[in-house]
Amino acid sequence: MTVKEKQARLLPLFEKLTALTHERIPEDQLDPRLKGLAHLPRGTLFSCFHEEHLEEATHLYEILFGAKDFEDFMILAKQAHDLVNEGLFVYAISVAILHREDCHGVVIPPIEEIFPDRFVSAETINHAVKEAANHPDKDIVVKSEETGNILDEEYKLAYFREDVGANAHHWHWHIVYPATWKPLVMKQTKDRKGELFYYMHQQMCARYDCERLSIGLQRMIPFHNFEEPLEGYAPHLTSLVSGLNYASRPEGFSLRDLKDVDVQEMIRWRERILEGIHLGYVIDSTGTHIPLDKDHGADILGALIESSYESKNAGFYGSLHNWGHVMMARVHDPDGRFQENPGVMSDTSTSIRDPIFYRYHRFVDNIFQDFKLSLNPYTKEELDFPGIEVVNVTVTAKVPNLVTTYLKEAELELHHGIDFGTTHSVKAAYKHLDHEPFAYNISVENKTGGVKTATVRIFLAPKHDELGNLLEPDDQRRLAIELDKFVYELAAGKNVIAHDHRDSSVTVSKIYTFSQIQAGEGVHEDGSESCSCGWPEHMLLPRGNFKGMEFHLFVILTDHDQDAVEGATTKGSCADAFSYCGVKDHKYPDSKAMGFPFDRHIVNHDIHGFLPSNASVTEVKIKFTG
Repeated sequence: MTVKEKQARLLPLFEKLTALTHERIPEDQLDPRLKGLAHLPRGTLFSCFHEEHLEEATHLYEILFGAKDFEDFMILAKQAHDLVNEGLFVYAISVAILHREDCHGVVIPPIEEIFPDRFVSAETINHAVKEAANHPDKDIVVKSEETGNILDEEYKLAYFREDVGANAHHWHWHIVYPATWKPLVMKQTKDRKGELFYYMHQQMCARYDCERLSIGLQRMIPFHNFEEPLEGYAPHLTSLVSGLNYASRPEGFSLRDLKDVDVQEMIRWRERILEGIHLGYVIDSTGTHIPLDKDHGADILGALIESSYESKNAGFYGSLHNWGHVMMARVHDPDGRFQENPGVMSDTSTSIRDPIFYRYHRFVDNIFQDFKLSLNPYTKEELDFPGIEVVNVTVTAKVPNLVTTYLKEAELELHHGIDFGTTHSVKAAYKHLDHEPFAYNISVENKTGGVKTATVRIFLAPKHDELGNLLEPDDQRRLAIELDKFVYELAAGKNVIAHDHRDSSVTVSKIYTFSQIQAGEGVHEDGSESCSCGWPEHMLLPRGNFKGMEFHLFVILTDHDQDAVEGATTKGSCADAFSYCGVKDHKYPDSKAMGFPFDRHIVNHDIHGFLPSNASVTEVKIKFTG
């Protein structure tokens, strides 16, 4: 069977899931392997942060992964489609498809078209329903309604928090790296999974603060007190699966005990993790001391904090990250007496819409930074690449070292996920941030007399704080966003590296729409595929401002012979955004700490004093043109 034939058989399982009925398969017709599932009722919002939800989803994706061949897999998938919770089904089958060998080349349709109600406001969907009913013989395009207004300063950042591609990336990351991934069952180890959890979310926080500075807001204040009153938030989303709105959070509410976990446990888990960092080790479930060293400490902590299956001691250190999401999603109805939907923090495809997501993840990141402070700052020898000098760096755009950003029109197809009672297209038109094409032009002198292979690392960080003061290098490093990382062979003497922004190692190269996948696009018979994991290309740069916001562009070349990892590659499937998402089925292709050299404390008060000759800092501007 060809990959295209498999794709054609799988696609219908992802259509019109918001319109499924609650009828159950008769027990005598159910495959025995699926018995014991369907604890989470249909019409309930699934959360991969909730322990019980995730336990059932894990059970299902392991069953689907273990099917003996593709036909057996299809039998199980079709029955699961008619049996289990809608959101749980999509999560579990997506994990299984991504990792089954006989599904290599198959593309998972975009989550924004499977459940468009998670990405488009309730007002917009209501408008689309009316237009489709009034014009069933026409293709419909409705304008997305804006949510909120200028009375809320966070409204200015809606373009970032509600970006379709950014929200989809967060969902896809969590299916590439499920918290409950068991290497022995799934026959594959997720290399540096805990460190990727830390780094990907740290970068999202850095990006959010860059956006805040772009529009004149101060950097966010991290969540830090489990009893603090939280800001209000209204998502304007309705779940068509449940028929209820995603809950709003009134201003001033604080975390409350749930039936599954209480606030005191969260405080206790945080203190135990911090104590482990300060002692330099954590204690596993057998009482053994596991050192938090420079090579594995971030990975161990990532598994501990999430907490994932790899946690050294989930019973002692708990599940700080996951239960934090659930608690914040339930702050309005903690004991369930009103049977309200949770808020958007309960779901990976909606949580980054909420401002508290970034404040909470900055709180989580501060724990990792406590660990990073326990490591010595990088020495000149650790940063140096002897004989290699970066002479000059220019960003080539219409105007050198000035890149413009703007808002661009786009459309999201709704009819694959919502039954409008018509066969015609129904789309929502919206705007997203974008930027002009640009490239890096890097002049390098190789004085070693021979060929050298370099890892080129490119970061961007704002030059000034919210008051217009120059940022200290140690503050600036927390705001540094990775733009690219690639390998380049340097000839002896002078070299000019020209590199296009579209080849970035943090952005996903292409997202195929449902209709494109139906037409066979993106489906490869050679087994290569896209995992749709990666930051959206149109969001690679911060917005900047009308004046032209000043940033520092950092370029550092390191010795690839020292960076290389045995058996690693950047050429495999699902490898286009390896900085954030790794490379599927392979080791992470860089031996250095993620975020190097900005992952550790910088003692220099002058950024030029911190950087060796194999690095460069260039002033660039980003101008928002509206």
